[in-house]
Amino acid sequence: MKIKKLFIGISLSFALVLSSCEKVIDVEPEFAIEGSQLFNNLDEYQYALTGAYSLFRQTGYYGSGGQTTGSWSTLPDMMSDNLVRTGEDLANWIAQANFVYAADDSDIEIAWQAAYYVINQANLVLNNIDQFAETDADRVNEIKGQALAIRGMAHFDVLRYWGENFDRNATSLGIPYRITADPEAMPSRLNVKETYDNILKDLQEAETLLEGISLNSANNKAYIDQLAVQALLARVNLYAKDYASAESYATMVIEARPLASKTAFSGIWTDATADEVIWAVSFSAGEGTPSGGVHVASSNRNRFRPSAPLVTTYDQVNDIRFPSYFALRQSGNVNPPRPIYPGLPAVNNTDDEPITRTIVNKFIGRGTALDNVVNWKVLRTGEMYLIRAEARAMQAGKEALGLADLNALRAARINNYTNVTLSGQALLDAIALERRKELFGEGHRWFDLKRTTRTITRTDYDPNISNTLTLDPTAREWVWPIPQVEIDANANMASQQTTGY
Repeated sequence: MKIKKLFIGISLSFALVLSSCEKVIDVEPEFAIEGSQLFNNLDEYQYALTGAYSLFRQTGYYGSGGQTTGSWSTLPDMMSDNLVRTGEDLANWIAQANFVYAADDSDIEIAWQAAYYVINQANLVLNNIDQFAETDADRVNEIKGQALAIRGMAHFDVLRYWGENFDRNATSLGIPYRITADPEAMPSRLNVKETYDNILKDLQEAETLLEGISLNSANNKAYIDQLAVQALLARVNLYAKDYASAESYATMVIEARPLASKTAFSGIWTDATADEVIWAVSFSAGEGTPSGGVHVASSNRNRFRPSAPLVTTYDQVNDIRFPSYFALRQSGNVNPPRPIYPGLPAVNNTDDEPITRTIVNKFIGRGTALDNVVNWKVLRTGEMYLIRAEARAMQAGKEALGLADLNALRAARINNYTNVTLSGQALLDAIALERRKELFGEGHRWFDLKRTTRTITRTDYDPNISNTLTLDPTAREWVWPIPQVEIDANANMASQQTTGY
């Protein structure tokens, strides 16, 4: 199948370059076309939808490449207290790791651009698709539902970095919300409440449209179906502090998609199984990697290592997550090809004085491959248990249910686990710790600290590499500046720079 590459002006200040969907869509030479004339049939809309999915793989969204890591994959852990920058990083992402970014930061511009590429592509899919509703309503619902979900989710991801507040009805600065592919549109920055209104509208409509439509198989979760939309709604409502809705949506997902068994869990990270995966962005050879910014397996470069305080929170003997998430590996040429798991004897290599390092093993490759090519798990049932646990703990009279969710997740991950009894702040702290452990490396830690107004305190660091050890909850750096190129190009944004920049 082939689809021609489209050139059309993108949101805010960028020109869209639709990247090819390798192994799905080949791309022929570019041509210009008016937005109102884009697609003539539903097959063309379907191809454009595939293009929207492919853009999640781009560098700056979930993909990593060159000097840029995935802004919504591993970067949130690199910016927090989960990962420690090493001398092998070659100064990549130093501005993000040390919180010294500014409006002209290129990585922030790339992240902004990547998200609005996805949004613009979703808007192209939505453009005039209802003209086919009378002839093929089911297929229109299927395509439209996915595009709305993509648009809502991508805007939510922008809000996570650029929103000045996460409260549902906050009037602080939110983000521009694009609902059209019109290249002349120059939307201004909405407040947080208005941003949520639009996100929830898109996701709730998508949930309705995708009802009863089967998009994924047991072993392939590459598409956003109704269950994935419900998982997204659980996440969004947790951030918005609508705990009743977060609990309700998380329950829907948990009842439909159980946790992986202890024997199957490790296979999630090598793509041997899709157990408890709700939606994953597919990566194949030649399409980049979602985790090249951490440990580069092919060259054995340990750019960011797990922090010691994080590693010590695990029961290293009984927690099945530990050998799936971490490993010891020596510098230089290593044999065997897979990393050496903690507790196993070291293997000599060609170095006279090999150095054994702790690495992130979670995304190292499929099977025995060392190429960092794995699917990016955007949504998992493990997260849903933690969303529901927190949402219940925050509601009067539901602490016991929240505790039950915490114990259930721990029992699924830790051999010989004994239930604990906690309440109040102690329960909330335990849930926050379990989120840190369960979702390590999956792009949550920075946002979890931000939404719960906690302080980043780094006690494990290389003094020759890192010079910013704490970040107070009131610091301006929790919110990214709008890229200067956007401010310059969009007159409606000229007076809407993030507070403090």
